[in-house]
Amino acid sequence: MAVLVGAVLVVLLTCLLFLIRLYIVLKSGPNYKPGTKGSVAVLIVAGSGGHTSEILRVMGCLSAAYTPRHYVIADTDRMSEEKICTLENLNRHSDRDPQFTICRIPRSREVHQSWSSSVISTLNALRFSLPLVFRLRPDMVLCNGPGTCVPLCAAGLLLGILGMKKVLIVYVESICRVQTLSLTGKILYPISDYFFVQWASLRDKYPKSIFLGRIV
Repeated sequence: MAVLVGAVLVVLLTCLLFLIRLYIVLKSGPNYKPGTKGSVAVLIVAGSGGHTSEILRVMGCLSAAYTPRHYVIADTDRMSEEKICTLENLNRHSDRDPQFTICRIPRSREVHQSWSSSVISTLNALRFSLPLVFRLRPDMVLCNGPGTCVPLCAAGLLLGILGMKKVLIVYVESICRVQTLSLTGKILYPISDYFFVQWASLRDKYPKSIFLGRIV
């Protein structure tokens, strides 16, 4: 009985410490300024189709200080890699080695996939996201809605909880979302450091969000 009580206390203490660390990491976001002493390593989550087009428009507006750039796409995505390479070649300023990489992980959720099976596929994506994010250790994760960004943002958040590195989570909601957030947006809204929306109606509903007009 004493062993069981001790085990329960250990679990409760671990959960309490985890929640404390989570609170600290979430509150430290606005005060964290990556790039003050150099470049900003950014991990960009590219979905397929419209998600990729929107996130690449955002990347086209960023300065060369955001380097290296690590693009992550789903292993079933056959179009995004070509679009990424086209953008990077257009923005290349010298003959130096390209300052970007393209990584693939399993997709969290396919179109029309059931919610029950999505849980399993998301956990599988998380299994690949954790070692990837822990190896790259980006300063920032930039995403705009594909389900694949959920396990990647969770991995970045875990880096901070474990005290290894604070990773800024920057989310840009799709221009298509006018009245309500996407499912991914609803999941990441509480844990994002900067949450951008592109319609004033969303800014009014979600006070944490940042409205700068149309971004993409």
